[in-house]
Amino acid sequence: MQPFADVPAELERYSRQIRFQNLGEDGQRKLINSRVTICGCGALGTVLANHLVRAGVGFVRVVDRDFIETHNLQRQILFDENDVADNLPKAEAAARKLRAINSQVTIEPVVTDIDHTNILDLVSDADLILDGTDNFETRYLINDAAVKLGKPWVFGGVIGSEGQTMTILPGETPCLRCVVETSPPPGMTPTCETAGVLGPAVAVVASFEAVEAIKILGDKHTSINRELIMFDIWDWSFRRLKIASLKGKVDCPCCGQQNFEWLEGRMGSHTTALCGRNAVQVAARRDSPLDFAELGGRLSPLGEVRHNAYMLRFATEGYEFTVFPDGRAIIKGTNDIAKARTLYAQFVGS
Repeated sequence: MQPFADVPAELERYSRQIRFQNLGEDGQRKLINSRVTICGCGALGTVLANHLVRAGVGFVRVVDRDFIETHNLQRQILFDENDVADNLPKAEAAARKLRAINSQVTIEPVVTDIDHTNILDLVSDADLILDGTDNFETRYLINDAAVKLGKPWVFGGVIGSEGQTMTILPGETPCLRCVVETSPPPGMTPTCETAGVLGPAVAVVASFEAVEAIKILGDKHTSINRELIMFDIWDWSFRRLKIASLKGKVDCPCCGQQNFEWLEGRMGSHTTALCGRNAVQVAARRDSPLDFAELGGRLSPLGEVRHNAYMLRFATEGYEFTVFPDGRAIIKGTNDIAKARTLYAQFVGS
């Protein structure tokens, strides 16, 4: 196939996007020179990463703490059954697929839990932060970091058939805490376990986020969404809430008072019950990576152990441990945080 006469040969793979006049060649070149951090590589994150890598965003950092399970395949579009069998972390499996999609893009997978100790390192060199998470604690942390650094970010959330998204431009628009100052307490809102989630709803939210990313990175500032978008794809309802007036009119602890309590570690937990998983993540960071051979040898008399370069899995007494090199562990078989901490200390160590 011959390239379009008005598109340089090196950009031919993006020719249909370039010929969209609101982006054009200038916008495409800006995408190629852009850097993005995607926080979370589950349902939303996989769709986001797929869109941006195909669009030619030059550097994409994919950060996720988790590994792939069979129930993820219903909506997490970069994964397949081989990834489950290979015990791959989501970030690493996604990176392998993304590199095969577009070898011109630099993909950096980071297998870690995003918290107040590392978020600035993960986002400080990015032009844009994208929300692929499933919890408000991480979103408030992203919001703190984005406001502190003056970086744009795009929020997105989905449950059941419902989705919502908004774009935050620090200094110009309300931040997340202007709109939602505190998250609902546990048990007060539906989760993916109680309400389920439809793959198409995920795709819609993530696609809205990706369009905003292309506008921001392509320097199409006047086209950026400045409203809270909410929809339900099951009953075809769609709402656009005007939130611009909240900027400066609410006493926002983040963008108003510059009080970054999530970023400073004064808010949020470090051990987390995982949505719909009957599992708890225990965050116990180490200065040096765990020696899986040593740990596996110590645990093998007590239960079934297997490991690769990315994780160690250990099953005993009705619990399954997935341990990562940085010391984090996801303990399946309980939602009790105190019990999970006890099990971690008993089998993994302090």
